Amino acid sequence: MKEGYLDFDEYIIASEPHKREKAEAWKVAIGLQAVDGLKVSEYLKQTARKHIEGEITIDEARQLVKQYYVSKTQHDEDDENKEEADRVSANITKLINEPAFTFSTAGIISIHRSIFEGVFKHAGKLRNYGITKKEWVLRGDTVLYGRWQDLRMALDYDIEQEKQFDYNGLSMDEVIQHLSRFVSGIWQIHPFCEGNTRTTAVFTIKYLQSIGFKADNRMFEEHSWYFRNALVRANYKNVAQGIRQDYHFLNLFFRNLLMRENNELKNRYLLVNAPEEWRQSTNPEQVPEQVPEQVSNSVHTNHRLMIELVKKIGPESLSIAQLMKELGLKHRPNFLEYHLKPAMRDGYVRMLYPQSPRHPRQKYLLTAKGLALFKQLA
Repeated sequence: MKEGYLDFDEYIIASEPHKREKAEAWKVAIGLQAVDGLKVSEYLKQTARKHIEGEITIDEARQLVKQYYVSKTQHDEDDENKEEADRVSANITKLINEPAFTFSTAGIISIHRSIFEGVFKHAGKLRNYGITKKEWVLRGDTVLYGRWQDLRMALDYDIEQEKQFDYNGLSMDEVIQHLSRFVSGIWQIHPFCEGNTRTTAVFTIKYLQSIGFKADNRMFEEHSWYFRNALVRANYKNVAQGIRQDYHFLNLFFRNLLMRENNELKNRYLLVNAPEEWRQSTNPEQVPEQVPEQVSNSVHTNHRLMIELVKKIGPESLSIAQLMKELGLKHRPNFLEYHLKPAMRDGYVRMLYPQSPRHPRQKYLLTAKGLALFKQLA
């Protein structure tokens, strides 16, 4: 590879427009993988630089990534996750840089197929079962997603309504409020088994481009988790607890995206019934000392093995194999019995995919209570 910048940001700041556009697309594509707790490989980054420098086409980059994992002789335990992140990132980059876009149900399905081609067997297929997902920002509750029997009809309806909507004469405040409701509605339908947030993000980027907006797509790279959690809050209501659908957080995201505002986007602000210090922190980097009573009456534990596990997980999401390696353990049954199960039972640790305990990419992360304990220990 000829001499180039090591950091994609340098291409964006100092390069020619065609290199800048490619670098921006790669950054967005890579950043979106964080939504599912995935990280790309160094090989993907090197391949991306070759594409940005013009040494290879995007299709050649995609083929190189595919071949890299086919021919790899030494396999690491996180290869499956990295392969998904690498191949999906290359596919998203191609989509973002393509000028073509079809604003229809078939268009959304095509985006999902193009993103996850060669990654998921169900790429481009509507889900055929009901789902629930426990959400940290909802304190373990779930959004009510669309019925699988109605997915295509729901998509058709939302898109047709958007086609008929007239933006003429609206202020930017009104435009953003409308876009928040449209995008959150598409996401809430949850048409696919996996990859809905990444598909929604790419669909949103392409749609905004198609209607003339010059969006700051770095928001999807830098705040992909916030984007997802804001979609959750926009689609959740609990009348019994006095919680209503809240578009405020998604509006802030779109204001930064389309109006270049600098609203502070912190995930802890989205927690339902968040304590005052979480909602109105005067120092954005200040870490809350305590978790609210609604999460737990006490975050303290004297369980030594549980404390060790919480320290090792921290802000990350780790597989059982990774956790055992971090703790220096080799006997899986003992780890499950004395470390993981007690931590989950007492509400310190949760699954990344609670609706599918045997998910092939299952990982474990801290709950709000676990994060509070981790911060106290730190």
